[in-house]
Amino acid sequence: MGCHRSGTNLLYDTLLSAGGFAVYRGYIPVYKVLVPRFGGLDNAENRKKIMQVWLRSKGFRRSGLDAAKLTEKVLADCRTGGDFVRINMDEIAQEQGVTRWAMYDPDSLLHMPRIKAEIPQALFVHIIRDGRDIALSLKKMGEFRPFPWNPRAGSLRETALYWEWMVRTGQHYGRAFSADYIEIHYEDLVSDPRATLNKLGQFIDHDLDYDRIQTTGLGRLRESNSSFRGEAAANSTLATAKPAGRWKERLSREEVSGLEALVGDCLEDVGYELATSAKERKPGLREAWMRSIYPTYLSTKFFLKMKSPIGRWANLSVLELEDAAQQTVTQ
Repeated sequence: MGCHRSGTNLLYDTLLSAGGFAVYRGYIPVYKVLVPRFGGLDNAENRKKIMQVWLRSKGFRRSGLDAAKLTEKVLADCRTGGDFVRINMDEIAQEQGVTRWAMYDPDSLLHMPRIKAEIPQALFVHIIRDGRDIALSLKKMGEFRPFPWNPRAGSLRETALYWEWMVRTGQHYGRAFSADYIEIHYEDLVSDPRATLNKLGQFIDHDLDYDRIQTTGLGRLRESNSSFRGEAAANSTLATAKPAGRWKERLSREEVSGLEALVGDCLEDVGYELATSAKERKPGLREAWMRSIYPTYLSTKFFLKMKSPIGRWANLSVLELEDAAQQTVTQ
């Protein structure tokens, strides 16, 4: 888990390539989509509606599970979002003859307390990447609009504040169960993978042999999902593409100082050096306004989605339903 574009997909595929984990190249957005849209799984009718949609999703199609068998288990045994995740992933693991599974979803970071309450044995791996690279990547994608009143997609400053909000939220929740929470830096994973995987392997009590991982090479270990992949040579690899520190070459001094004026404290707190002087990054009125408004906006938006009827309008498009014409489900 981690802020989007932090390397969550890369880390997930690294774990799967180590062996011993259920290989599931999908994700189950039960907390951010299914439960807000249809209601809690403790209600039998809600379980039926969720299963009707889930069986048409890309996540289910990638699981390879039998629809009737899974439906029977969910309707009989599922009472929480954690149960839904556990039932799906336990079934996948059992079909593949393995004993462990890992879940990929960057936004799991926002649901850590609920996940821990519903899956007590859960371990959380928070991957953190330089917020300046995150802002650059999200801007390059041009699709990220964190704030509806700004018509510019992927504003550097807004996405940097989103990165800080995600990092701070993950760290805040992680402190509540520190024995089951670890932080991994993206830059360490790509520059010193053996040492980083050794540290992670000890935390999750699993052999993360680097050579075996490289040989297996699932998903993003073979094909990058970088927002800059179109600019790279066809035969470039993770080792040669230099994905860390792109901001140093692609952002102007003014852009860097603007970002560091907003999220410089967070960058330093998580181990990144600043590139501008205190005078250059002295925040002005605009930066002060952004810092006071945007984190509150993000927290309020998340609260309303999770705790109010607004969640009933949760977007089902992320499920990639098999029959797009039927995405509007009668409540």
